[in-house]
Amino acid sequence: MSEKTSAADFLPDGRSLRTLRQAALDCRGCELWKDATQTVFGAGPRKAKLMLVGEQPGDKEDLEGEPFVGPAGRVLDQALDAAEIARDDVYLTNAVKHFKWRPQGKRRLHQTPRAGEITACRPWLDAELEAVHPVGLLALGATAGKALFGAKVRVGKDRGRLLESPLAPVAGLTLHPSAVLRLRDHDEREEATATLVEDLRMLAGAVAEREAG
Repeated sequence: MSEKTSAADFLPDGRSLRTLRQAALDCRGCELWKDATQTVFGAGPRKAKLMLVGEQPGDKEDLEGEPFVGPAGRVLDQALDAAEIARDDVYLTNAVKHFKWRPQGKRRLHQTPRAGEITACRPWLDAELEAVHPVGLLALGATAGKALFGAKVRVGKDRGRLLESPLAPVAGLTLHPSAVLRLRDHDEREEATATLVEDLRMLAGAVAEREAG
C-alpha cells in the first residue's frame, strides 16, 4: 500500500479551484491513480449556484481529463437541456477523481469505488464545496449519495424530495445518468430520463426560490 492514505496529504495551501485542480493532478491519496490515465477534477464556474456530484470518471473522462464528457455526460446534457439548466452554469464533479476499472479484452470496465477509496478522496470534494459554495447540491447515483449524505440514503426512497444537509442550503439525490444507459427497454429509458429531468428541475426550482426569497 501507498504511504499516503488520504487526499488531505496533497491539498494545497491555496484553495482556489485553479490551485486545487493543479494540485489534484499529483494526488496519490489512494491506489486508484496507478491504473488511471490522469486525475479528473471538477469543472464549472467558481460561483455556480448548482453543483452536481457523480461517482467517478468513466473511460472517456479518464482519457480527456474532464468530467461528464462520455456517454453518461451526453445523457446528462440532454436532461439539463430539458430541465432548462445551462451546463455552463453548473459545477460538475465526482466523489472519486480517478477512474477505477478492470480489463475485459481491449475494454476497460467500470468498477464501483470502495468505501475507503471514497473516503480517501473526500478532501478534494470538501475543498470544491468550500470553493464553490453552491446553493444547490445534487448527488447523481447511490455512490455519490452515500458520499455526500451518509450510508442510509437510497435513490429509490430519497429521490424526488429535498434532503437536509449541512453541505448546501438545498440538497437532493437522483439517479446517475449511466443508469439510463444500462436500460435496454425504450419505455424504461424514457421513464428514467424523465425522472432525472424532474429531479434537476426540482432542485433548480428550489435554488431559484431561495435566491428570490
